[in-house]
Amino acid sequence: MLDNALPKAPRRPPGWLAPGPQPRGALGDPELAARADETLSYLTGDFRIFQKRDGHRWSLDDFVTAWVASQQPQTSPMRCIDLGCGIGSVLMMVAWCFPQATVRGVEAQEVSVGMARRSLRFNGLEDRCEVKLGDLRELAAEPEFDLVTGTPPYIPLGHGLVSEKEQRGPCCFETRGGIEEYASTASRLLAPNGRFVACTGALLDQRGEQAAAAAGLQVERRVDVVPREGKAVLVRVYVMRKAAPEALEPSIETFIVRDRQAEITAAMHEARRVMGLPPPIT
Repeated sequence: MLDNALPKAPRRPPGWLAPGPQPRGALGDPELAARADETLSYLTGDFRIFQKRDGHRWSLDDFVTAWVASQQPQTSPMRCIDLGCGIGSVLMMVAWCFPQATVRGVEAQEVSVGMARRSLRFNGLEDRCEVKLGDLRELAAEPEFDLVTGTPPYIPLGHGLVSEKEQRGPCCFETRGGIEEYASTASRLLAPNGRFVACTGALLDQRGEQAAAAAGLQVERRVDVVPREGKAVLVRVYVMRKAAPEALEPSIETFIVRDRQAEITAAMHEARRVMGLPPPIT
């Protein structure tokens, strides 16, 4: 997973105050303290997230997915769901962006579910957010979500060595399917005017567009994420909606994280601001 331009440590400029809702904190609950193999890291605003030191950690693909999802063309979504939510990074960023929304998550790895639930409690989100243990492909149809998000694994099985480290294998490799399964599930869950926002690796070529068509969706927008100017696209973020009879010409944009001198671009500075991340300390 990508981590360019994301904070490696909670370094914040003097005097900078995080916007958005505030976390409740541990309040003396020992379950809400980081364990020996974990960190309690900044996420967005003052929200925190429990992560394994040597496991799956939130990264740039989570960030850009949530950032694109925050740019809803309709009124703010009230019912959201994150598919394959992992440790809850996109789920909680969506909850931060839309403080009136209820947000659900579904995740198949029990260890990640436990960590996500602890993060929800730490941030005081359990009254409007929940994470369920289960396979997203087996979700019952509930066509009422205004926003569906997902960061599918995008390495097909047989195209590399699956990591044996906790969490990492299924987060990177399509052990339970990829963008096709996510799009199919999203199509069943979307309200008529809802949007599905998901990322894929650029090496998947046209699989995002093909997955949308197979699921009865159409691509409304595609954001090609370039980690550094002059480099190839590494991640694509798609915005999909229910297919309509008329053809839709999707907008295609390029989002460059760093310029040729490895400095964060103005576009990335603005995205960080919108998502409650501090200006980098130079």
